[in-house]
Amino acid sequence: MGGRTIKTGQSRWFVGYKKHTLRLWLNGYGPSVQLVPLVSWIAPANRADVQFLRPSLHYCRQSLDWLPDFVVGDMGYISLQRQRQIREQWQVAVVTKLRADMKLVPPFEPGPHAVCPQGQRLEWLGYEGRDQLHWFGVTASDRLCEGCWEQSRCPRQFAYAPLEHEILLGSLPLSSRVAQQLLKRARPWIEASQSYEKNQLGLNQMFFNSLRLTWMMGLLADAVMLLRARAVLSRPPSVADLYELTPQQLPLELPLEE
Repeated sequence: MGGRTIKTGQSRWFVGYKKHTLRLWLNGYGPSVQLVPLVSWIAPANRADVQFLRPSLHYCRQSLDWLPDFVVGDMGYISLQRQRQIREQWQVAVVTKLRADMKLVPPFEPGPHAVCPQGQRLEWLGYEGRDQLHWFGVTASDRLCEGCWEQSRCPRQFAYAPLEHEILLGSLPLSSRVAQQLLKRARPWIEASQSYEKNQLGLNQMFFNSLRLTWMMGLLADAVMLLRARAVLSRPPSVADLYELTPQQLPLELPLEE
């Protein structure tokens, strides 16, 4: 119906359809990252991405009787209200990068890092499910506490409720080591998986004016991804003939003349 809009979900006019996929990281395979599709949606291009995460988790629970502990996603699929629903209903932690213009709340400063009111770096100690509180404390060896004017009355442990900010705190604080590792190691592979479908399978060159036909192509793309992952997992990775010599040939260390 007309031309493509600048932002999804802003107009009733759209061109084509968009594929949304929840993928599972198969961490049992070491040579490379394998992301396989679990739930896919084909929807008009003007549908906001935030509408698809919660239904995807619902179908995982309904069809597979299973839910992931962590979901790493793009900011477009997250909203404070939806993330709170997912946390309270299923105890699933949703991790995403912060927008550059997002306002931070205590105890966070840019990074994000958790700090006490006097600026001492805090580490996440864990989540108390009964009280629904995250606990942060001082674990660094180079503490500022010894010279702090509030050290006599400071508990050195601080509690914050997930409700104070679902993205920064939620089920898993964004400043925690687990969340940062997920963003660094898992998040970059999302675009790579989508690129394989778009470029290798040629979906970016296809335009359909039929939702039924587009849905069939989406299912075929998921089937290819699943068959590809099965083939990779069932066959040991091929090793180049000169693999054992490569590490010795690559370094080139020359003595420097004085």
